Amino acid sequence: MRILITNDDGIHAPGLKSLEKIARDLSDDVWVVAPEFDQSGVSHSLSLNDPMRLREVGDRHFAVKGTPTDCVIMGVKHILDTAPDLVLSGVNRGQNIAEDIKYSGTIAGAFEGAILGHRAMALSQAYGFAEGRSIDYACAEAHGAKTISKCLEMDLPRDGVININFPDRLPDEVEGVQVTRQGRRDQALMHIDARKDGRGNPYFWLGFSRHRSNPATETDLHAIYNGYISVTPLKLDMTDEDLLSRLADHF
Repeated sequence: MRILITNDDGIHAPGLKSLEKIARDLSDDVWVVAPEFDQSGVSHSLSLNDPMRLREVGDRHFAVKGTPTDCVIMGVKHILDTAPDLVLSGVNRGQNIAEDIKYSGTIAGAFEGAILGHRAMALSQAYGFAEGRSIDYACAEAHGAKTISKCLEMDLPRDGVININFPDRLPDEVEGVQVTRQGRRDQALMHIDARKDGRGNPYFWLGFSRHRSNPATETDLHAIYNGYISVTPLKLDMTDEDLLSRLADHF
């Protein structure tokens, strides 16, 4: 099985090394094509107005000056001589659940794999709410390969992505696996952090509030909060079927 892996945290990110370990538990034919620099939060953006620079950093390891989407396209269309059997994206530094999915470059990298017609999965490792808390990828490394393998036992459609999130738990403290739907937080995640530079000129950062929501059961949020591995199927087709019917009747 040929596996193409990417991420949005950059070619030197610890989570990418963890994903390579996971991939090598599944196959010895693993190719790494990842962004030269951190691309967190770029979603499904493409580099249309800037050239993409490609750098070979090792055997079957390539860095692209571009987005995760660029990396998957480069991997499939330029670097690999035959198509991958599986595209993996991650392991992201932090969970990708609820609204995170819309912003995530990790999820987008997997979606690009699906757009190109390949089975694709995104992997993310949650970490705690405490300020300055370091992230431990042991949970993802311990459970990643068997979770992927379980998914691959099914005839997965090529028009979607399996979004896998690992809880902030030691490997032997994981409660199990839950198949979930995308949740939604009950509080705003982002805010504007206004500051002034040394000359008194204003500048701004997007700030993130890390707090717990009160999620519904069977959601990715609920699973991660309660120590379960969350497995969520996502689709490329974002049509709102219910509203589609009502709009048709309205018009």
